[in-house]
Amino acid sequence: MHPRMQEKYQAEVVSALQEQYQYANIMQVPKITKMVVNIGLGEALTDANALDKAADEVAAITGQKPVITRAKKSIANFRLREGNPIGVAATLRGPRMWEFLDRLISAALPRIRDFQGLNPNAFDGRGNYSLGIREQLIFPEIEYDKVDKVHGMQVTIVTSAKNDEEGRRLLELMGMPFRKN
Repeated sequence: MHPRMQEKYQAEVVSALQEQYQYANIMQVPKITKMVVNIGLGEALTDANALDKAADEVAAITGQKPVITRAKKSIANFRLREGNPIGVAATLRGPRMWEFLDRLISAALPRIRDFQGLNPNAFDGRGNYSLGIREQLIFPEIEYDKVDKVHGMQVTIVTSAKNDEEGRRLLELMGMPFRKN
């Protein structure tokens, strides 16, 4: 049993993209390769429990245990030493990725207050899309009463598209609610 989004991709999106961009081979059609959910925690330097709580929340949202990210270099102004734990990240592939994308589009994004749509220009030049989420409470898996501190997270969708236009079209066909400029 394939996740709903994967079936939608195979049934509708592949043929639409192949028709629009005239791909000679079905393997040229862009696809979503992975999704990365990341929470950066500056307060992890002073509060040891912050990392554990954030890791539990990311695990609840994504369905897999995140890794702890560490500082790549020291920054004196932030009292940061190289190797200090400063965040958590989970990389999703396969069925978990499709499931998370489905929940992000159908359950989480509609719960954002005053939601006008996602910025259609937040692509990186290679067809990958990043969006920032201001609070983790928009995910139904997070229990409001157990949250002691609201923090944002970054979700990056990595595609095999060659450019931003193809990546944007792929995500539009998948149902991403981009706002009209």
